[in-house]
Amino acid sequence: MSPGDELLFLPLGGAGEIGMNVNLYGCRGKWIMLDLGMTFAGPDLPGVELVLPDLGFIEEHREDLLGIILTHGHEDHIGAIPYLAADLGVPLYATPFTAGLIRRKLEDEGQHRDVEVHVVPLGGEVALGPFRCRYVALAHSIPEGNAVLLDTPFGRVFHTGDWKLDDKPLLGDPVSETELRTIGDSGVLALIGDSTNVFNPQASGSESEVRAGLLRLVSGRRHGRVVVTTFASNATRIQTLGEVARATGRHLVLAGRSLERITEVARAAGYLGSLPPLLSLDAAATARPETLLIASTGTQGEPQAALARMAEGTHPQIRLEAGDLVVYSAKQIPGNEIAIGRVQNALAARGVEIITDRQAHVHVSGHPGRPELEAMYGWIRPRIAVPVHGERRHMEEHARLARACGVPDVVVPTNGSVIRLAPHEAAIVGHAPAGRLVVDGDVILPADSATMNMRRKLAWGGLIVITLVFDRRARLVGEVGVLARGVPVEDEERAFLADCAEAAAAAARKVPLAERRRLEDEVKVAVRRVARAWTGKKPLTEVQLMSLP
Repeated sequence: MSPGDELLFLPLGGAGEIGMNVNLYGCRGKWIMLDLGMTFAGPDLPGVELVLPDLGFIEEHREDLLGIILTHGHEDHIGAIPYLAADLGVPLYATPFTAGLIRRKLEDEGQHRDVEVHVVPLGGEVALGPFRCRYVALAHSIPEGNAVLLDTPFGRVFHTGDWKLDDKPLLGDPVSETELRTIGDSGVLALIGDSTNVFNPQASGSESEVRAGLLRLVSGRRHGRVVVTTFASNATRIQTLGEVARATGRHLVLAGRSLERITEVARAAGYLGSLPPLLSLDAAATARPETLLIASTGTQGEPQAALARMAEGTHPQIRLEAGDLVVYSAKQIPGNEIAIGRVQNALAARGVEIITDRQAHVHVSGHPGRPELEAMYGWIRPRIAVPVHGERRHMEEHARLARACGVPDVVVPTNGSVIRLAPHEAAIVGHAPAGRLVVDGDVILPADSATMNMRRKLAWGGLIVITLVFDRRARLVGEVGVLARGVPVEDEERAFLADCAEAAAAAARKVPLAERRRLEDEVKVAVRRVARAWTGKKPLTEVQLMSLP
């Protein structure tokens, strides 16, 4: 799978899902990688929080990998770096703010000496083999969102990264329509683009509109604390809250270590210089409630985040009470409804008023709606469109939109699709292995590993362990030991265990001890039959055979 005299695009993550973005470009025997992100585990991976891309394909070709270009600093684009970058052994390239976030991550994991991070100035270029990569600043919900313009021997590729259009950004200086049209005028072979909000018929909106919405809300509060929960990475929203705090005479407080970290990195990169002085959490604990505007982590109901602890009354400094206001200045991510609802119910029980983006204009997305996508296609005018950064339904709709905008060739990939962009027509010409890894404690293993499959079975049906003891003549002796965990028998457990023991003993007497494998299987089947009759479930069943000396 080494690229020949051609230009290939190969997503290993982020195609068919929102998150875990990893993209490879191949040309004349060499590869470069754009982004190295992670995603969060769902209920199908019990005990796991983080999911990483399986880079087995490019690890086998690491001698041909030239470097990793990072578009911006969101976790779904840089989150896998501390776990996977060192093994690839290639340099990383990022603009100053993103590089600062990456370095903090590497320092936390003790890998800052193992991974080489190069800082590229805004609008700067990186030359790697047959690729020349130029950063093109676009608006997003984090400083230094970038597209990457790839110059190759076969033409130009415009890789959008995450983006939106914002005529009045509070942080950063995205390129203008004129500059994007100039890129289009130069001729663009392919646009690889964000599909997240393709179903949104409206443009994403400007951060300046959020400032106005929050200012109206906070200005109207004469009593009580105002807590605004937002994504920690949204440094622009921190700037917005600073301006609102100054305008309303409140002190800005940061509640959440990740918010503090983003603020520190942003200031080191030259942002948030006009942020008003921050009030510490300790000082906020004794301040008059009506003087506080608190920025908090916990938009998605994370149980250890600052907002959840405030809702439960366990936060060491901030004690919310009736008359306080909590504003959700963030989008609810599908799948987090129950966790968010749990926190909101706890807040409501304390008499706290709750306002979300459904009730007031307190959030705008960092991804383009249909009008913005249509505008971008009109400016860039690519010959090929490859939708990424979306579930399959988003990508297929993005493909329809691209065709409606006059793009001649559209290819919808899955993770692992090898797309030849040039020469000849764009097409999927192969498939590379692409899977998922999980971070389970301090161990990284495949998401479909025996460990995870076993844990799913344990979570679904519980566990029964049968212990059989045999004497020297291979005769079953003593009582059959039965241990059940997580099997729904409750008050009838004693009777259930007795039935299991009886069934196990009866099965064991049918098979000689010399045929250990068949003996174990017969006992498992018999005990599972009992469990199914009692509970309707099939617990994981293990059999231990012991022989007396």
